[in-house]
Amino acid sequence: MLKQENFQIAIVGCGHVGMTTAYSLLLQGVPTKLILYSRNLKHLQGEKLDLEHGFAFYPSTPEIIATTNPKDLKGTDLIIYTAGAAQKPGQTRLDLTKTNLQILKKVLPPIIHHAPHALVLVVANPVDLLTYTAYTTLNLPWGRVFGSGTLLDTSRFRFHLSQHLNLHPDSIHAYIMGEHGDTSFLAQSAATIGGIPLSYYPKLDQKTIDKVYHETRDAAYKIIAGKGATYYGIATTLTHLAKAIKNDSKLILPLSVPLIKPYYQIENIALSVPVILDRNGVRKTLTIYLSETEQQSLLHSANTLKQTLQKTK
Repeated sequence: MLKQENFQIAIVGCGHVGMTTAYSLLLQGVPTKLILYSRNLKHLQGEKLDLEHGFAFYPSTPEIIATTNPKDLKGTDLIIYTAGAAQKPGQTRLDLTKTNLQILKKVLPPIIHHAPHALVLVVANPVDLLTYTAYTTLNLPWGRVFGSGTLLDTSRFRFHLSQHLNLHPDSIHAYIMGEHGDTSFLAQSAATIGGIPLSYYPKLDQKTIDKVYHETRDAAYKIIAGKGATYYGIATTLTHLAKAIKNDSKLILPLSVPLIKPYYQIENIALSVPVILDRNGVRKTLTIYLSETEQQSLLHSANTLKQTLQKTK
């Protein structure tokens, strides 16, 4: 077997999302070293041993470290940050802002002190506000800090629409943009199915498109009401991102990034827009065509997030 290029991943926050992601990464053979980092060492050691019992069947057998010491994250290539309070039934993601910003500001700086060259993939909610705060707090170069953003929302939209049209989701090219939350929107002007603009696809009317978007936007609430948390979909999404980074895939994906240069005149906040992702993180944003209505939706997302962030100061 050829030796894999070293790719060390640290999962920071080992609850449902963190541990499902760790398991998914191992099933895909992505990390050459996997670090589980959280506050409860006994819990981490149990998770570590449980994961190791599958070594006979994984594509590779990376070293797994369970630790509460940030020094052990030295040499990490990718930090997947999932730490923080989880969304409960009836809560919006923005309801978690104050608590999770405080946790991030406490947890991430000492880790970056020992792993200064790592990419930081923020997952905990509200992901856009945490991504922007991580960028402004950690003093890392632009592109090294980004959030999972609306990539999961985009996957959900493609799934729900594929069910209506009896197609494979890969044939649907459409982005959910803006906040990973209630002000997200479908960038319908740039959406296509097999090269056909979404609005012109046979037997697909605006009422169905709107219905599918609302199914997408409200999906997390439905899942949380049913089982208490979402983790399979996001874990699969994060594994896709980790593989893309490791393999320098240069994929175009909707991710939450700090908008330091104006994007449709919006700046100084993090939102999900299409970006190019490679081994060094986010290489650049892509300004796709948005209608006037869609531009207003993007601005509404930005203003909602800025107002929420302002309230925490």
